[in-house]
Amino acid sequence: MAQAAPLVVTEKLLLPSIGVAQDFISFKNVSMESDKFICVRETGAQNTVVIVDMTNPLSPARRQISADSALMCLDKKVIALKAVTAGTAGDTLQVFNLDTKTKLKAYQMPETVEFWKWISPTMLGLVTSSAVYHWDVEGASDAPTKVFDRTPNLAGSQIISYRTSPDNKWSVLIGIAPGAPERPQLAKGLMQLYSFEQQKSQPLEAHAAAFSNVKFAGRDTSSLVISFAQKTLKDGQIISKLHVIELGGAAAGGAIKRSAELFFPADFADDFPVSLQARRAAAARGGISERYGLVYVISKLGFVFVYDLESAQAVYRNRISPDPVFLACPSEASGGVYCINRRGQVLLATVNEATMVPFVAQQLNNLDLAMALARRGNLPGAEALVGQQFERMFAAGQYKEAAECAAESPQGQLRTREVMERLRSVVPPAGQKPPILVYLGVLLQRGKLNAAESGELARLVLSQNKKDLLTNWWNEGKLEACEELGDAISASGDKDFALKVYQQCGAGPKVIATLAEKGDIQALIAYTGSTGQKLDYMFLLQSLLMNNPNGAVALAKMVAKQTPPPLDVNVMADLFLQRNMVREATAFLLDALSGDRAEQGPLQTKLLEINLVTNPQVADAILAGGTLTHYDRPRVAQLCEKAGLYMRALQHYTDLSDIKRCIINTHAIDPQALTEFFGTLSSDWALECLKELLVSNMQQNLQLVVNIAKEYTEQLTSAKVIDLFEAHNSYHGLYFYLGARVATSEVPEEHFKYIEAAARTGNLKEVERMTRESAFYPPDRVKAFLMEAKLPDARPLINVCDRYDMVEDLTQYLFANNMLRYIEGYVQKVSPAKAPQVVGALLDCEAPDEFINNLILSVRSLLPVDGLVDAVERRNRLKLLTPFLEHLISEGSQDPHVHNALGKIIIDTNNNPEHFLTTNPFYDSLVVGKHAEKRDPNLAVIAYKRGNCDDALIECTSKNALFKPQARYIVERSDPVLWAKVLDESNEHRASLIEQVVGTALPESRNPEQVSVTVKSFMAQGLQAELIELLEKIVLQNSAFSNNANLQNLLILTAIKSDKTRVKGYIYRLDNFDGPAVAEKAIEYNLAEEAFEIYKKFNKRVEAIKVLLEQLHDIPRATEWAAKCDEAAVWSELAHAQLAAGQVAEAIASYLKAGDSSRYVAVTEAAKNANCYDDLVKYLLMVRKKVKEPKVDTELVYAYAKTQNMGALEEFISATHQANLQACGDRCYEEGLYEAARVLFAHLPNYGRLASTLVRLRQFQQAVDAARKANSPKTWKEVCYACVDEKEFRLAQLCGLAIIVNADELDEVSETYQRKGYFDELIALMESGIGLERAHMGIFTELGILYARYRPEKLMEHLKLFGNRLNIPRLIRVCDEQQHWKELTLLYIMYDEYDNAALCMVNHSPVAWEHVQFKDVAVKVSSSETHYRGLAFYLDEHPELLCDLLGVLQSRLDHGRVVDMMRRANQLPLIKDYLLGVQKSNHAEVNEAINGLLIEEEDFEGLKHSISTYDNFDQLGLASKLEKHELIEFRRLAAMLYKQNQKWRRAVELAQADGLFRDAMETTAQSGEAELAEELLRYFIDKGEKECFAACLYTCYDLLRPDVVLELSWMNGLNDFSMPYMIQMLKEYVGKVDLLMSERKEQQKEKEQAQQAQRNQEAQRNAYATLMPLALPAPNMVGPGGPGGGYGGPDAHAGHTGGFGGAPGGAPFGAAPAYGGHFGGQY
Repeated sequence: MAQAAPLVVTEKLLLPSIGVAQDFISFKNVSMESDKFICVRETGAQNTVVIVDMTNPLSPARRQISADSALMCLDKKVIALKAVTAGTAGDTLQVFNLDTKTKLKAYQMPETVEFWKWISPTMLGLVTSSAVYHWDVEGASDAPTKVFDRTPNLAGSQIISYRTSPDNKWSVLIGIAPGAPERPQLAKGLMQLYSFEQQKSQPLEAHAAAFSNVKFAGRDTSSLVISFAQKTLKDGQIISKLHVIELGGAAAGGAIKRSAELFFPADFADDFPVSLQARRAAAARGGISERYGLVYVISKLGFVFVYDLESAQAVYRNRISPDPVFLACPSEASGGVYCINRRGQVLLATVNEATMVPFVAQQLNNLDLAMALARRGNLPGAEALVGQQFERMFAAGQYKEAAECAAESPQGQLRTREVMERLRSVVPPAGQKPPILVYLGVLLQRGKLNAAESGELARLVLSQNKKDLLTNWWNEGKLEACEELGDAISASGDKDFALKVYQQCGAGPKVIATLAEKGDIQALIAYTGSTGQKLDYMFLLQSLLMNNPNGAVALAKMVAKQTPPPLDVNVMADLFLQRNMVREATAFLLDALSGDRAEQGPLQTKLLEINLVTNPQVADAILAGGTLTHYDRPRVAQLCEKAGLYMRALQHYTDLSDIKRCIINTHAIDPQALTEFFGTLSSDWALECLKELLVSNMQQNLQLVVNIAKEYTEQLTSAKVIDLFEAHNSYHGLYFYLGARVATSEVPEEHFKYIEAAARTGNLKEVERMTRESAFYPPDRVKAFLMEAKLPDARPLINVCDRYDMVEDLTQYLFANNMLRYIEGYVQKVSPAKAPQVVGALLDCEAPDEFINNLILSVRSLLPVDGLVDAVERRNRLKLLTPFLEHLISEGSQDPHVHNALGKIIIDTNNNPEHFLTTNPFYDSLVVGKHAEKRDPNLAVIAYKRGNCDDALIECTSKNALFKPQARYIVERSDPVLWAKVLDESNEHRASLIEQVVGTALPESRNPEQVSVTVKSFMAQGLQAELIELLEKIVLQNSAFSNNANLQNLLILTAIKSDKTRVKGYIYRLDNFDGPAVAEKAIEYNLAEEAFEIYKKFNKRVEAIKVLLEQLHDIPRATEWAAKCDEAAVWSELAHAQLAAGQVAEAIASYLKAGDSSRYVAVTEAAKNANCYDDLVKYLLMVRKKVKEPKVDTELVYAYAKTQNMGALEEFISATHQANLQACGDRCYEEGLYEAARVLFAHLPNYGRLASTLVRLRQFQQAVDAARKANSPKTWKEVCYACVDEKEFRLAQLCGLAIIVNADELDEVSETYQRKGYFDELIALMESGIGLERAHMGIFTELGILYARYRPEKLMEHLKLFGNRLNIPRLIRVCDEQQHWKELTLLYIMYDEYDNAALCMVNHSPVAWEHVQFKDVAVKVSSSETHYRGLAFYLDEHPELLCDLLGVLQSRLDHGRVVDMMRRANQLPLIKDYLLGVQKSNHAEVNEAINGLLIEEEDFEGLKHSISTYDNFDQLGLASKLEKHELIEFRRLAAMLYKQNQKWRRAVELAQADGLFRDAMETTAQSGEAELAEELLRYFIDKGEKECFAACLYTCYDLLRPDVVLELSWMNGLNDFSMPYMIQMLKEYVGKVDLLMSERKEQQKEKEQAQQAQRNQEAQRNAYATLMPLALPAPNMVGPGGPGGGYGGPDAHAGHTGGFGGAPGGAPFGAAPAYGGHFGGQY
């Protein structure tokens, strides 16, 4: 009975086995929202949350989380936490993503959440005491949304469930309350059903409820139902029911309501439902759960009730848990439910698919329910029922229902071709769909069709021209690819669709045929390349040439690219040309010849020939591409010339005569192409061709020749081109050619020739332009040419002469040719600036003065006066300009040149020149001065002075010894630059000048600026002696400048630099100088005493003492001076010097007298270096009164510490101060002043440093107290190690516990203890450490390492207690080193290194091996070699347990290898049970091993079952072995094997030999061989077995021929035995003849109908034909024969052009109609 149970219950996990304490296995601590995770909340001293991933339940994750509730999300690692925050009303809600370690959302609820649950992967349902909220963890709002209020019936109840419907339109809230007083153990169930659309609630009584979608019979769509279970006490009676009620808008007929009893055993009267799972989930959740349609009701005491959801009929009830169940959830993966009981068992109840239907059908005797379950879940066990139901419906004429039954048959039992044939053959009643369509429609709704169904559907749909439906079903994955489907689609003309089908079903030949028919050659290549098939290229190419020329071209291209090509390129080209496909042949050859190889020359020539003859434009395009280079060029050139492609002919000709003959056809040649062609010729040939063009037709070809000459001037050279044109007197050609050249050419000859050609062709404007703009023509030749040409227009000549300064030649030419108008025009309009040259030339030509004056006056101010004056002056005709100059001055001209000329005339005529020189402001002093210098130097001085012409004046006065005017001029100028020039040593007249300056010029001056500049100039030139002499005369002698401070300063400073002996005298005699500045200068020149006297004279006491200290370095004299002055600043300077000299005490005394605290830092450092701390205390006390700086107080504290004045120190630090006590304490500690450091650290307080100080003072107890207050790892370590060194282990342990809670410090503490040999103390420290609240993995691990090394007897217990808190890899290494094999095995298991664990147990079996443990490990091992090593180990040491091990490793082993291993060890019988267990895999080695064992045991029944059930073995070999066995049963098995392998004759022979005549007859009947049947019949006759003869006639009825049977029976007197056979045979033949006659009549009728239809179509076609001209064929009508043509006539024969075959009646009787074959043809 247990095997037939429809429900399988397995234990998936035991929570205590993963470390969950029994106290925490409760409804409040455990949550399981889905089958993905279990969440356990552990409370106590350390709150943790255990998260169990059900995919790896033995490796839970523990996290230190303090929360009142924890829920894992339905489908991802997201956890929701609820906790109460102290001081805050309500609950704090938080949601975290454990993978990304981020907080998703948080909210503080204002009220307590009594119950909460994940209702979707992103939504939480929250239930408070008054309302229900929904909280979207991915929504924009942080606050939950209130959805409805709780009904009063739930007041005071404990909420245990909340759910929403799949469409989120309904929700249900479940609570329980204490039972009635008479039955307090029976809790009362309360339910609130709420509609979101109606916003209404309905209170009900129920303990559990769930929503689901159900498709009820007769409904087209699914309905939403609620299922709820209730157990109530009413009138003393207990009512237990399950209700299934339809929600929402009910269909016609009202809402469906169903209910059923929940049968609780009498001993469990107080048991009640705690969970209900309706396992027909929404489509959104999918999975296997949707198939069964079952309701699981789980009770508190462990009962599970299974009901059919649609009908509410009971299916199964059983108690699956002896302990109370408090939690359940659905299993989406398996379609069952998970339950958790109080013992911590996680149970999974799932449907046993193999037994569910038989159980319902047999045990419950509910065939309808069994059928419904089988159909819904596709379950086995209903085969007979389904077949009977189908036959019953089909026989009753219920074809639609029969079709639906076949389509919905479980496991596709009735989805066969035979069933479809039967459905197709049925004629449906009027108004109903054909049963075959009903059948296929149901299958389309349910899922995917198989191959036969897909083909049948395609034929039906395509016959109705609804291919779009077929395409949609294919895209939706409803159809299975098969050749039958592809053939139907291909016949409809959709080759692409058919190709997809063929490719998916692997129909290679049809894929190739379709691709070739489409012409998709690239896809064809790719397909054949991927499948490795070979192509008949010739056949494909010929086929494509007839139907798809473009595809043929593509195929030919592909073939030609292969190496070597399967077909010769010439052959393929000829195939195209034979069909006059020049265009296709061209396309193919262009691709095939793309490599341009030499051996392809003939093909290239052929390609060009055929196109030059048929289509010259294509040939021209091919030649333009330049991809072919190996063809016959002379031949192609001739063809090109004949075809009128003269340009191509020129490109191919290589003889000059041919080129000259062809090139004159310029009317048919593109000028641009011809121009480019000349670029390929040599310069000589090109010139010859140009000459030919000019000779043949100069007028027509002149422009072309010019263009070619322009393009290739560099190659031809411009000189030869010019010669070419000149040789043919073509000045026009020369003009056009050079016209394009001169713009860029710089060759003078070209410019000259162009000007000449332009002049000769009458283009005078171009001549004028070139002479004006060109910069490269030879001016002399052009001038000579123009003068010789005597052009009527003189402008070109004017341009040349004007640009190249040939004005005089021009003037003479124009004057000689009486072109005076051009002279006037040139001067007035072209170049007035060159009027002086014209005037000069006219004077040379002795032109009339009147003409010249008029010419000058006509230009007046436009001409350059200086040039005119120069030209006239050179010819001694300057007076000629007097009227002109006076005229200009009268007009107000201020031009210097005009006034210069007039001044020269006045000087020459001596007409009061002084007046002119001093009064005229416009003349150029330098020019006029130079003119006057030769005549009168004094006039020149006047002119130079007037114009400040320094150099000219100095030169003139020096040359004429005029030094007094020179000195006065220089002093008045006051120009430093001029002074520097005249006072330079190189001036030979410097002494004379200085004498005049000192004696005359400077004493006469009353201008201070002139004096200053003069003095500075003397200083700049280093004339110290002269300067002193000058200054003494100015300053010491009574003058206007005696009290001038600057001059006094200058006098003293000059003496300091040049004559130091005079300095003190000047100091005493002068009073108005700048004392401090002069003193600084004196110090600079090492005159310290003079500087000191200056400071004394000016009462600068501080500066004076600085001179004594810094310059004279006389501290005693400075001390006397400070005492004499008694000023603070003076004392400060003295103190600075004393401090620098190392006189620290004296310096401090001076600082105290000065009250100076400015340099307290330096004083402090100096006092520390000199160890003058007593004096430093006094100084710092003074400084502290003036400076409020932390450094002062800090140094004072340090000074107190150095003087050991603890009283003053404590008093100071107790008062207000700014001292950095920490820094002072550190300094004292570093310098060994531990007592002072203790005082300072205790005052701060700095317990860390205080502890270190106390350690130095050996006060360990106080040090521990200080370390406890400091709570710093560094401090704890220092105190700990000091206590260890002093063997104060109690104190050391106190310190150590504070250290080892920090994982980073643990190793150092352990190494310290071990290095010093204190192992027991270290272990005691670690044992105390694991009890700490902050104990971490490192402590547990380190203790384990210590146990492994020093206390191995405690190691195993430690590993078992704290395995989940250890660093297992570290312990593995240590245990391996210490050879603790048993413990090492456990560590490997805990670390999931099951391979290593197994190997450790095998290698160290005396210590480490345990059978149960090895089995548990073996199933988790990943390496198969480890399994086989384990098997070898068991075979050697524990053979009695080998089968047990093999049983758990069945799914992980290679059974053949196991068999081989045991066979070599001769131990196969040892594992027989294992072999029987794995034989279901039908493995050859296993089957042969079992068969061998069964033969040895002579168990023929077992052997028969084995060979009948499992066929994977050498059957013939076994048969040959068995046929010799001494037992007949084994020989029968040999015959059976022969029969299975269709060795019919051998099987019959064995049966005959053993007298097993029935077996012989059955074998013969199965063989289907008529000859064998006749032989057996004769055998029975020979043996006299008449009864067997008669039996054989019926057994082999279909194989025996009637004539043979009649002959044998008549000849052997067995007519009586054969008569029944003959009667049956006669009846059958008569029926067949009747059937054939009826079919013959139907065929004749159909044929007549077809002929009539054909005649109708022919008439319709002829109707179209009469509308066309007689010379044209009729339209191409597509007939049934395919695209090749229409129907054949009465005498037509089917051929490659399509159509039906021969005349009616041509086919033999019973043969198929002669339809066209390939491409419509008949084969």
